[in-house]
Formats: sequence, structure tokens, C-alpha cells
Amino acid sequence: MMPLIVRNGHRVTVDEARSRPHGDQADAVLLDVREEPEWTAGHALGAVHIPLAELFLGATLPAEAQGRPPVVICRSGHRSSHAARLLAERGARAVDVEGGMNAWAAAGHPVVDERGNSGRTA
Repeated sequence: MMPLIVRNGHRVTVDEARSRPHGDQADAVLLDVREEPEWTAGHALGAVHIPLAELFLGATLPAEAQGRPPVVICRSGHRSSHAARLLAERGARAVDVEGGMNAWAAAGHPVVDERGNSGRTA
């Protein structure tokens, strides 16, 4: 298993975040901490969703994200840095994605809506 890539403190690029394996055997999970309307409009293919506010209120990670190092993403990288720090304080090997979904979409990586169709960042 490849070690989780950590650069610039605890940040990874969108290309590094996308290169992580996907599926049931993945060693990391892309965790989107944006609000519901942002998630619904468009998110990274394969990401798991939990709003940052819920994390701050003590919510646990969704089942698909438990036991896996979270690679946290938001719109621009601001909220994800807070979420990654919070998760690290809880013992997770969390990193956040530089530039967030804005950088993800600009790099041409897939963005899907709630139905799995082509989505947009909001």
C-alpha cells in the first residue's frame, strides 16, 4: 500500500488526491466537506460527503470513510484545511486538497451531480 502523500504541511494537489486508489480496497477516501447545495451541484467522482458544520458538531465520518485516511476537499481549500486539522486532532491521518473543487475542475478532473451526470462546482 502506498503511503499517503503529504506536502506543504498537510496538503496535496488535486492530481495527488485523484491518484489515490478508489473502491472498497482504497487506502484513502476523498471527503467533501462543502454544504449540501454545493455537493448536489457537483462533486468529485467517488467522493464521500459530510458538511464541515456537522464535523464541528461532533459527527462521525460516514461509513464509507471510516478507517480510511481522509483526503479532505471543499470549494477553495479553506474549509478543508479546518476539517483536516479537526480530523487530525481526532487521530485521523487527514490531509486537505490545495485549491479545492475549483482546482479539481480546472484540472479537468470529473465533476458529477447528485444523479451521476456531469456537474459543476458551486
